[in-house]
Amino acid sequence: MQSVQLVARERVELRDMPEPREPRPGEVTVRVRAVGICGSDMHFYREGSCAGSPASYPIVLGHEPAGEVAAVGPGVQGLRPGTRVAIEPAITCGECEFCRAGRHNLCEKVVFMGGLQLPGFLREWATVPARNTVEIPSGMSYPVATVVEPLAVILHALELTRLDPGETVAVMGAGPIGLLAVAVARMAGAARIISADPIPRRLALARDLGADVAIDVTSQPAAEAILDLTNGQGAHLIIDAAGQPDSLNPALRAVRHGGRVVLIGIPSEDMPRVDLYAALNREATLLALKRSNRNDRVALRLIESGKIDAAKLITHRFPLSHADKAFQTAAAYAEGIAKAVIEL
Repeated sequence: MQSVQLVARERVELRDMPEPREPRPGEVTVRVRAVGICGSDMHFYREGSCAGSPASYPIVLGHEPAGEVAAVGPGVQGLRPGTRVAIEPAITCGECEFCRAGRHNLCEKVVFMGGLQLPGFLREWATVPARNTVEIPSGMSYPVATVVEPLAVILHALELTRLDPGETVAVMGAGPIGLLAVAVARMAGAARIISADPIPRRLALARDLGADVAIDVTSQPAAEAILDLTNGQGAHLIIDAAGQPDSLNPALRAVRHGGRVVLIGIPSEDMPRVDLYAALNREATLLALKRSNRNDRVALRLIESGKIDAAKLITHRFPLSHADKAFQTAAAYAEGIAKAVIEL
């Protein structure tokens, strides 16, 4: 079968790889139809590593998939060939301390379908546990269904920290995760939402998805702007969807006393310099997030109901044969790209 493989930094190629094995009990084989490109994919592409883990080439990326069931293993119920699904990429054990406590994203034996442990979904077929699939409605396109996984990440962020109606929320970065954070904050009742990013088209999308103010950080520092907009008090909750020192440190300087900062973006540096004095001075809570926690079904319902307009997020679509262009465009932030989806 065909697959997109990262063979070196900033170099992806279309290559053949073995067909997936037949589904075992509790598994299904899925014909992959669309895969969203995630920020963690871009870390591997640009830097050759992600979250301190170096790539082992060649590597098949892609962990925001949607497709249709092609074969069903013994014992699987509720799925049949032709069922359209989105797929959760983390395979958890269900037995460890964290799984039993309902914190599945911290599973001690987790295996992630996205590169280092198992190939990701930038390939034609994949065999996965049936429990990792969620059926999508017939009226939902496969590209839109790829947003289920990143939206589930944002929903988990709100599990980690309260968002009280009437609070001010600031979002650092207006890439796909940041844009979804804006949309979810609006849905959750934030009184004022501030988005900060250097790319005009992304800022326009942020306003379209619910941001009250969009800050161009090339003309005004984010921390200064947030403090100005809040009469010097700062935002109650700041979501850092960029994960860089020039986003996290301004967040810590612009959070309200006693406020919360949630780190979702993955830093590029091995040991980022963090302004802990700013956090100490404000008695701020700094939370770090790891993926989602079985939030995919709620994410799907929000998209299906129209409460989250996932289609607005997708600015670029590429066929599998043009995957190299997809990665190049995303890496260069060209054409105001927000979310790129590769269609198979």
